[in-house]
Amino acid sequence: MDKSGLHTPSLHYGPRLGEALGLEDAPAIVTRTLGQSEIAVTDLQIKKPSGMLSAALPRIDAFMVTLVMTDAAKNCYWEDGRHVSSAPLQAGQILISDVRREPRVLMDRVAHSVLFYLPRAAMDALADQAGAPRVDELQYEPGAGISDETVKHLGLSLMPAFRAPDQSNRLFMDHVMLAFASHTLQKYGGIRMLSKPIKGGLAPWQERLSKELIANNLSGAISLEEIAIACGLSVGHFSRAFRKASGLAPHAWLLRARVESAKVMLRDRDASLSAVALRCGFADRSHFTRVFTKLVGISPRAWGNLTNE
Repeated sequence: MDKSGLHTPSLHYGPRLGEALGLEDAPAIVTRTLGQSEIAVTDLQIKKPSGMLSAALPRIDAFMVTLVMTDAAKNCYWEDGRHVSSAPLQAGQILISDVRREPRVLMDRVAHSVLFYLPRAAMDALADQAGAPRVDELQYEPGAGISDETVKHLGLSLMPAFRAPDQSNRLFMDHVMLAFASHTLQKYGGIRMLSKPIKGGLAPWQERLSKELIANNLSGAISLEEIAIACGLSVGHFSRAFRKASGLAPHAWLLRARVESAKVMLRDRDASLSAVALRCGFADRSHFTRVFTKLVGISPRAWGNLTNE
């Protein structure tokens, strides 16, 4: 517990959140795109509802944004120990909750949701990077569903990563989570613009260095934060400037770098697709084939045969 009387984060994402809700499995994605602040998202599936209120989680200075994946005729919602809403929910809507108010729901139905965790420290870091006033409260109606296509599609884009974590890359996760945090502060925190418009993108040395760092880490293990620091920029500034300079988001440029590296190896007639896939940072042969075919238009084997004719 910190000096404000609030608990430090412990049960607000991942397996420990699942355990608190009585779930056997709760896969999570955690990124640190804003200093050491953790932004996380958890895939929650209630298959055996208890019919009871969810457990009271420790109060911390953070918000939870829940993407609803299944319809509900009513969503019985509590804050600070009192019932505040039984509003119906539709799949694709979001709910916003202030963890300081001890949000709880009645677990009376089979349900699926994707829960984003946004701590105060991450909100403050993002506002500070933008030179904007810090946001104290988010504007929302407790327990009411909100139509938000941006959060909906960001959440849906993460589903393949939950199903096959070995086929996701860190740059993509960082990109999605930063987009989620930026959008949330803009739409519900009142920040109008998170940075000055970027006119020239990256300086030549920054573009060269960032591409070298990505190309030398085809596994995707290097984070957006590490690349941004090397370029002397904030994560948000770097991400937008890189897109301005290269025409692609960092994670998309990484995929193209993997494919270009694979093309060099495919010129060797004896190279196996599995070996090329692993050396170029793909999870396996099928992942490699899928990405290569999407970007090049033909399969890697067909490309290799044409090139070596």
